[in-house]
Amino acid sequence: MMNPQILIVGAGPTGLVMAYNLARHNIPFRIIDKSDGPGQASRAMAILPRTLEFYQQFGFADEVIDRGIKMEDVYVRVKNKIKAKVHLGSLGEGLSPFPFVLTFPQDDHERFLLEKLKNLGIEVEWKTELLSLAEHGEGVKTLLKAQQEETAYFKYICGCDGAHSTVRKQMNIEFKGEKYKQHFYVMDVYGSGEVMKDQKISISFSNEEFLICMPVRSKGTYRMIGIIPSAFGGQNDVKAENIHAFIQRTFGTQVEGINWFSTYHIHHRVASRFRQGRIFLSGDAAHIHSPAGGQGMNTGIGDAINLSWKLAAVLQRKAALSILDTYEEERLPFAELLVNTTDRAFKRMVARDKTSQFFRKHIFPPVLSFLFRFPYPRHKAFTILSQIRIKYRNSDLSSGQGTNVQSGDRLPYVERNFESLQSLNWQIHVYGTAEEKLKKSMQEKDFSLHEFSWNPYLKKAGLQKDALYVIRPDGYIGFISSEQRIDLLHQYLNTHKILPFTNEY
Repeated sequence: MMNPQILIVGAGPTGLVMAYNLARHNIPFRIIDKSDGPGQASRAMAILPRTLEFYQQFGFADEVIDRGIKMEDVYVRVKNKIKAKVHLGSLGEGLSPFPFVLTFPQDDHERFLLEKLKNLGIEVEWKTELLSLAEHGEGVKTLLKAQQEETAYFKYICGCDGAHSTVRKQMNIEFKGEKYKQHFYVMDVYGSGEVMKDQKISISFSNEEFLICMPVRSKGTYRMIGIIPSAFGGQNDVKAENIHAFIQRTFGTQVEGINWFSTYHIHHRVASRFRQGRIFLSGDAAHIHSPAGGQGMNTGIGDAINLSWKLAAVLQRKAALSILDTYEEERLPFAELLVNTTDRAFKRMVARDKTSQFFRKHIFPPVLSFLFRFPYPRHKAFTILSQIRIKYRNSDLSSGQGTNVQSGDRLPYVERNFESLQSLNWQIHVYGTAEEKLKKSMQEKDFSLHEFSWNPYLKKAGLQKDALYVIRPDGYIGFISSEQRIDLLHQYLNTHKILPFTNEY
């Protein structure tokens, strides 16, 4: 085996996706985790459309969907009566090949990704801990401990090791934020009742209490999340049976069995830096969120996709070293925006003051029902919830001027154009007619050029007829030229020393 170039610390979804993308680009690495195996609890649940689009690039989105449950409807209940209903499928119609939210428990999700890595000959090194790290010459010196201590050298370190990240602490990076004062519970149950009907997401309010309920697995388990009732005061040892009885009284739900129960506090924090030299932070090591909208795990997977192709390009000498600077430049602002927006939404949902109770019961449901009758609010809500709104317009990798869609934006989804992204490579798109000199130039450089017949729907999606689009390996637009200016295209490629990936390392 080749000498590993990268050490991935942490084998949750962020680390596993990082590993898979590096493996697909033939980059040798090691992935370690101090646990003795994958998680046993279904912590994060939602897989958002943007994550499914990344999985489509890997060729296994359909397998994930088959193993999960499509969430196409959300019900809002007040005192057990339905006050609003949102059909998620219609929110994202035409905006993504996956206009729905998928529930797929994190333990199942991790095992699925481990299986995919195993098919590529990759195994996680369990019961292996990072004790220390320090930059050393042109690499990083680490001290690892499995059965015995080992000194190992790597070009780069990817810290995907969660909220209590050893990597972040070793780098002395500040983790700014705070803890919500409320104490939460989460439980996976078997049961019956209105909130468990028809495999829908149900958000229920009753006076100062709220309950989120969603199906976990096809075999009939439901995830319930709420705040420990004020009646239990400052108890730190609240039992599942106490919550069980409370839920039955308050939300009319019959709990017949409890698979898993836990209480916890929620933090919202963002690291002050995502990179220090050759060491990077991703996922919960870099940012933690309220559970509003199921954004946290999906944001970590987005980090992994963004960083892994850039590391692969630099190590294969297919891009300038400077593109590694764009990881923090692109991902940190989104993490800060996300923490701020989910924080505001979550505080409104969980606050127990009279004004918030009134808002939840009497304003939120009718306003939601009214707004979602119209296409614009539906589509706007989908772009936010799905993470397809994430854009990198201020990135150093974004250049050239478009009309509606700009460089740095996610490539808009139109019929069949996402199929080409499975190459995980740089490519050129022209929606209309590509000039012969452009075709010849890209052929000489070994760049794939994809020509799509023009139709009015492409204009509606924000694309410009006959414009040249350079598409990054992660499906974002790097460069746009309205006039197919080959000189400007070459200037962009030369500035960043971009070459297409090959299958050899």
